[in-house]
Amino acid sequence: MEALIFAHRGSSKTHPENTMPAFQAALESGADGIELDVQLTKDHVPVVIHDLTVDRTTDGEGFVMNYTYKDIQSLDAGSWFDSTFEGIRIPSLEEVMKWIKGTHLKLNIELKNGYPRFPELEEKVIALIRQFEMEERVILSSFNHYSLVETKRLAPELETAVLFMEGLYEPWDYAEHIGARALHPYLPVAVPELIQVASSKNMPVRVFTVNGPEQMKQLLKAGCSIFTDDPETAVSIRRNWRDS
Repeated sequence: MEALIFAHRGSSKTHPENTMPAFQAALESGADGIELDVQLTKDHVPVVIHDLTVDRTTDGEGFVMNYTYKDIQSLDAGSWFDSTFEGIRIPSLEEVMKWIKGTHLKLNIELKNGYPRFPELEEKVIALIRQFEMEERVILSSFNHYSLVETKRLAPELETAVLFMEGLYEPWDYAEHIGARALHPYLPVAVPELIQVASSKNMPVRVFTVNGPEQMKQLLKAGCSIFTDDPETAVSIRRNWRDS
């Protein structure tokens, strides 16, 4: 299986996470895809932000679900990272998909649908994927595996992936049971046995979040895709060992 490099929340080492500048930098780095997080505003617009609140990554405060889309667009999502990014906004998923459609990038959408639950999240995300005809380039992942099952019910053609942080027993069988086609384990539980058996079953393993150069090299050589905050370094490492 091809080892791919996904920019985790974009090039988030050098740019404010989950923003258009971070995604553009990921494209320019030579990454194969980007990973982003989606939840709904008060008026049910899918927006790209990781935390349940806007406190950490904007100049506002409070829960994302309590903001309308218009109000959340008034927040500064760049200055917290560096003053040069002042005025950067939280993008809508539609805005990102309109941009990514014209690139080669794959897109991993993490459905932030644990607590609180967003009953319409799967339906609205799927509608955008179909609107932009991105079915073959999108992966939907979540820590809420009920959300993955609902996704498969609504859109069986889409690839779903199990996110997990524990040492699950035979996770490939569990993934198949819920209709998922890939495993997205946390780096500490991505043990060699998991990688080897999953590979033998033709189930992709994509590990998060891999920022150490030696770990990048080992996993990419083992055929694992990775999510990294530093796609520039990962792309350079992959290029160097392929050329050596």
